[in-house]
Amino acid sequence: MEYWVQIKNSWNIAVKLFRYNLKIIFANKFFFFLTAAVIFFLFVTTINLFSDSNPTEGTVYYLLIFPGLLLIFYPMTFGIQNDVDTRMIEILFGIPNYRYKVWLVRMVLIYIVVSVILFVLSLISTFALVSVPAFEMVYQLMFPIFFLGSLAFMFSTLVRNGYGTAVVMVIIGLAFWISSGILENSKWNIFLNPFRIPSDMNETIWMSITLDNRIFLAVGTILTILYGLLNLQKREKFI
Repeated sequence: MEYWVQIKNSWNIAVKLFRYNLKIIFANKFFFFLTAAVIFFLFVTTINLFSDSNPTEGTVYYLLIFPGLLLIFYPMTFGIQNDVDTRMIEILFGIPNYRYKVWLVRMVLIYIVVSVILFVLSLISTFALVSVPAFEMVYQLMFPIFFLGSLAFMFSTLVRNGYGTAVVMVIIGLAFWISSGILENSKWNIFLNPFRIPSDMNETIWMSITLDNRIFLAVGTILTILYGLLNLQKREKFI
């Protein structure tokens, strides 16, 4: 009997944690970022639909990456700011190690929500532009989106202000975007498009470059998350 009570209590806590984090994710300005992402996607898709160009899988990848970044931007940049504004940060720091669980669950939920939305947009691209492997498309998109989202989380723990973090991430994002022209076919290109194989490059070599790039982004994602969680130990800087 006691065993089932513990399971019930754990389930209730998990449900409350899930609901709270969904409220945080969809709070305030997230709807505006979602609307902007969808409008941008539909606008650019319409242009491609009525133009003389022949869209490819590589085209769809570029069409989806910006909406994905818009979707990840607000919850990862302003998450801690929202906790501070609602005084939830005091509760999180009052329970040892609880803040880590809250933020890890929150990040997982954010990434799931973004993945689902991008999957839907991929299906729309299939019907409107060109047939694309939706699951593979979303899988590849998640590497740069996860990395930049985790980077935003890390800087939010350093700057401790949503608007300040937003400015930092815009500058970093622009720097990455500009450098992508120089590092176009390099494994160090954050925005490497795996669906656009260079005409002068062997397919096997391109697959190797893409794999190295994805490993680099995955490792970067893990390190930035761990560093951000480590920064959350500094209670006096947040309260």
